Amino acid sequence: MSLESDVRELWHRYDDGDVDAASASVDELDTLDAFLTALEAGEVRAAEKTGSAVTSWEANEWVKRGILLNFGLRETLTREYGDVRYHDVLPLRDTEDLADRGTRNTPDGTVIRRGAYLGADCIMMSPSFVNIGAYVDDGTLVDSCDTVGSCAQIGANVKLGANTLIGGVLEPVEDAPVVVEDGAALGAGCRVTSGFVVGENSIVGENTLLTPRIPVYDLVDEEIHYGHLPANRRAFTRFVESSIGDHDLFAGGAYKPAVVALDIEDDTLDATRREEALRE
Repeated sequence: MSLESDVRELWHRYDDGDVDAASASVDELDTLDAFLTALEAGEVRAAEKTGSAVTSWEANEWVKRGILLNFGLRETLTREYGDVRYHDVLPLRDTEDLADRGTRNTPDGTVIRRGAYLGADCIMMSPSFVNIGAYVDDGTLVDSCDTVGSCAQIGANVKLGANTLIGGVLEPVEDAPVVVEDGAALGAGCRVTSGFVVGENSIVGENTLLTPRIPVYDLVDEEIHYGHLPANRRAFTRFVESSIGDHDLFAGGAYKPAVVALDIEDDTLDATRREEALRE
């Protein structure tokens, strides 16, 4: 049987209540270990791009179920990492393979959970955290105080500025996780959540919140997008008028956040024209 079929069969037994953490056998735990090893090697991924469009990312449901099985079929144990004692169902990832690929994780606070993939020539600065199921491709920088959430897919040569949050999407299993495509750069303090996709080579200004609930005003294609930022854009936060501004409690007007996206090569659109475009 293949690893996928083993995980699917084990999920059915777990979902039916035939196996739990107290009754999991050595063979079943070996399947989970093999699954985590495959994640760490990049042989399986929580999501994959099925077409050329930025919106064509799809979740691999069986992979996400395999991750959930590691929580459902393992017991919480007291563990040690250097001088630190912690309590979890999983140990932290072995990092001996990183040096062979030229990947660096600086001391005193780079935490990589079991089941996370880091490619070649990556840099993880302290403190930072990469969760189970995350995929960080070659040449990417995970800066200080960054979090890469469960199942997040980070492309090659991406820069995550300091204090950036990449949210995790583990459940529902059919939902695609947060994706940051190749060559993108996120400024300090950015937050990307709820399955949002950042298109390749885009530059996102600091402290920008990207989530499907916030509209992206694309001034290149003159469209409003939800849930993704097209490729080759410069994006930043602005505030637009909110309908609740008509309420008596908001005598001075009420505003809500929005994201403005420009062509990455376009330096001609000044602040005044940006505001006029939003009002239109």
